[in-house]
Formats: sequence, C-alpha cells, structure tokens
Amino acid sequence: MGPLEGVKVVEFAGIGPAPIVGMLLADLGAKVVLIERKVMNSNAATVDPAAMGKAALFKRGKQSITLNLSQSNDVEAALSLVADSDVLVEGFRPGVMERLGIGPEVCLQKNPKLIYGRMTGWGQTGPLAPSAGHDLNFSAITGALFYGSLPGDIPFPTPTLQGDVGGGSMSLALGILSALFHVNKTGKGQVVDAAISDGVIYNMMLLASLREQGVINDGKRNDFFSGAAPWCSTYRCADDRFVTVQALEPKFYQELISICGFGDDQDFTDQYDSSCWEAAKKKMSAFFGSRTQAECCSILEGTDACFAPVLNLAEAANYPHNQARESFICIDGVLQPAPAPKFSLTKQVVGRIPTLGEHNEDVLGPLGLYYKSKLSD
Repeated sequence: MGPLEGVKVVEFAGIGPAPIVGMLLADLGAKVVLIERKVMNSNAATVDPAAMGKAALFKRGKQSITLNLSQSNDVEAALSLVADSDVLVEGFRPGVMERLGIGPEVCLQKNPKLIYGRMTGWGQTGPLAPSAGHDLNFSAITGALFYGSLPGDIPFPTPTLQGDVGGGSMSLALGILSALFHVNKTGKGQVVDAAISDGVIYNMMLLASLREQGVINDGKRNDFFSGAAPWCSTYRCADDRFVTVQALEPKFYQELISICGFGDDQDFTDQYDSSCWEAAKKKMSAFFGSRTQAECCSILEGTDACFAPVLNLAEAANYPHNQARESFICIDGVLQPAPAPKFSLTKQVVGRIPTLGEHNEDVLGPLGLYYKSKLSD
C-alpha cells in the first residue's frame, strides 16, 4: 500500500480543493472516511458530489458514510469518528464547523493528537475571511493572475490549477503531512489553516525572485515570460493546433534556432537582444505556421530545443511519454490522473469511487453508531 498506510482521516464533504486533499491522502494509502450529506445541497454552485457518480474523481479510494449534522445523534457519531482519527479535513467557511459543534476546540479536546485541516479561500482570519469567493477571485489578489496572460489579454488562468489545487489542496496536504510528523515527535495535534490566497502567494516565490532580478516586470510586460521573446512562446500551427518553445539556456537556444534553420540569421544572433525579438518572432511564427503540429513534433520532439505540443486531456493520456510514465489511469471506464509522485518502495493502489453512504454499516457499526445514525433519517 501507500506510504500513509495506517493513517486515519475523517473528511467532511464539500466542493473545491478540500475533497482533493482527501483524495491525495487516500492515494497515499490513508484510510479516508468521507462524511456526506443525506440529502443533496441545493445551494451548491455545481452538481452535488453525491450526484456526480463516476465523475466524482476526488472521492476515489474513500469510504462514504452519510450523516445529518443538524441532528445531535449524527454529530455524536461524527465526533466519535474524530476521536479515533489522525486527521480531519474540512472546507467550510470560517465558523461553520464551530456552529455544528465540531470545531477545533471540541475536537482537539476529544483527541489531543488530531490534525485539524481547514481549507478556505481567504483563511480563517483577515477582512475577507467571511466573504464568498472562488478560484479566480483567490488568485486575483495574490499578484499571480496579473502575470498569467499575454500583454493586452484579459488575465485568466487554467481553471482550478493555480488557486484551488496549486494554492489550496497542495498547501493543506503539505501542512497536514508536516503536522503528522510533528505529532509523532511531540504527541500534540494542531490546526492547519490553509488559505488558497496564501498558497498561491507562496507558490510565487520563483516569480518574485525573477521580478526582483528584473527578468519580469510590472510595466509594459515586454519580458520574455510575456511571450515577447521568440524562444519563449506558444505558436499556432498550420492546422490551428499549438506548440510551445522555452529554450532559456544559450545551448538550448542554439539547438532551437539551428533545427529551425535560423542559425546564421542576424535576428537570432543575440538571444537576449530584445530589439530583435519582434522580427525574429515573425520568422519563428512563419516556421511553425507553415507546418502542422505533427510535422513540428517530427522535427523538434525529443531534442534539447525545449519543445512540446499543446494537448487536450484525451490527447495527453495517449501521449507516449505519459503512457510510459503511466501518468493516467482508467477506473470503471473513467479516464483520470494517476497519483504523483511515484515511490520506489511503497506501491500506491488507487481505490474506486464509492456510492453515497456505501460504508455506513462498515464504518459506524463497529463503533455502535449505525443504529443511532439511522434514527436521524
């Protein structure tokens, strides 16, 4: 099994990045009990996870139970599970868990070794903490969104990656694993307050370093990360597909221009002479624009020119490198990302997606709580 075998997690169902955290822990071998609502949430922005069926990929490998947390019997059942767990994961607005009677103070009193993981957009404190928001909003105040488009274009990131998953899920997962290491040394649990906005800002460390060096600027955005440089951009092919090049280092740049036939062209002589970039980029655009994506791949793929085609998810799953790495898996006919990273010793086994309340008796029965939870139906 995975490296987290033996770790017990209780997750309170929600949307956004918190369910991804539970999935990450389950993929790593933890036993994750997912507490879901007995009825669908009519206020959800998207389809309720309970009704998503095989599309609820973030539920894979978890055990699903249903509780009505407005009922005292079911709150008691939830607290009994918490008392016997190592980690709690929740993604509600600040104050919701406290109002339900399952806040950090109550839970840590019952289980002093508990890691109480909290996932929100703005964090538990601060002026925006009680406000609603989503991935795009949380990224907007961090500075990251400003740099996420070409000059003059409307900033818009790849959906969910920058904020929800990159800034949120990964941040809380790292916090939980760090807190588990700490509790094993000290016997003391703690609250992990993960804000998507904080996580996105933390992920900007390299960008902040480049900005300090003057490589990236806040003004006209004519730096090479803005797409202005011919050797760091995305190009349209003859078949309206796209390819990318990012040959930052001089030796890789030389390989790129040599393969493309510009090795002796004066516009390509000095890689970092921005006065030549416009002319050089027009020539590079013509090179790629006169060839299909497949033809470009046949010329540049596998070289040190720092080249790759732009693929959709289905194409990515069939891409030879991804297939060799087994980066995608198919469970019950549903294509989905495989766990990452890969471990040399602890083999990860991805579990299937449970049905709603599938494990009520298995999870609640041994604790003597199955009958009590049914009284709340």
